[in-house]
Amino acid sequence: MTSSLGALQIADWRRRVFGLYAGVRHLSVQNPAAGHELWRSGRDELFAGHPSSPLLPDDRAAFTGLPISGYDPDWRFEVEVHRAEEPYRMSVETGTDGTIPFDLVGTVRLPYLGALDVWRIANYAGGLFVPIKDALAGKPAGTYGGGRYLLDTVKGADLGPGADDDSLILDFNFAYNPSCAYDPMWACPLAQPGNTVTVEVPVGELYPGSRA
Repeated sequence: MTSSLGALQIADWRRRVFGLYAGVRHLSVQNPAAGHELWRSGRDELFAGHPSSPLLPDDRAAFTGLPISGYDPDWRFEVEVHRAEEPYRMSVETGTDGTIPFDLVGTVRLPYLGALDVWRIANYAGGLFVPIKDALAGKPAGTYGGGRYLLDTVKGADLGPGADDDSLILDFNFAYNPSCAYDPMWACPLAQPGNTVTVEVPVGELYPGSRA
């Protein structure tokens, strides 16, 4: 595969992800469970057949669907973003995309879970980024050891705003694994201490592998 062809395929992958989440947001207004089913089937289709699937060839040949739990409405929240009082930037070395700066936007507070940091990708295109690492991370039949993503709006993973200007929809049923969970070629920004919780989050995309 030439690099130019690979770039076109990645662009198509992202185009399809943006379209998938647009459908999810539309359905979820009235029926979040239906939006979740669309998301699950859409991700299965992309992973199984798209040239930019993060699955390795042997894994793709045996693929029958991502390990995504059934929808649980108790894990859907509309939360206010409490703005950061002081500016804070972290830089993450991703290998494939170089060093990416993240600026802290603020925090959200969730029942039983505590606080999660909300980040803005501080380079071209921007975007909100909310990873999550829970108490099941790295455990057998648990979640990916490096954590999962709730939002990555620059890549289309966006469940939309809440009713107020400073609010977001965070639905843990849509937590998904970064590409590096499936292909070590990728080096992904992972959950930092401010995005790590001590509670088990058993919904969303799980992880059957052993790579932590």
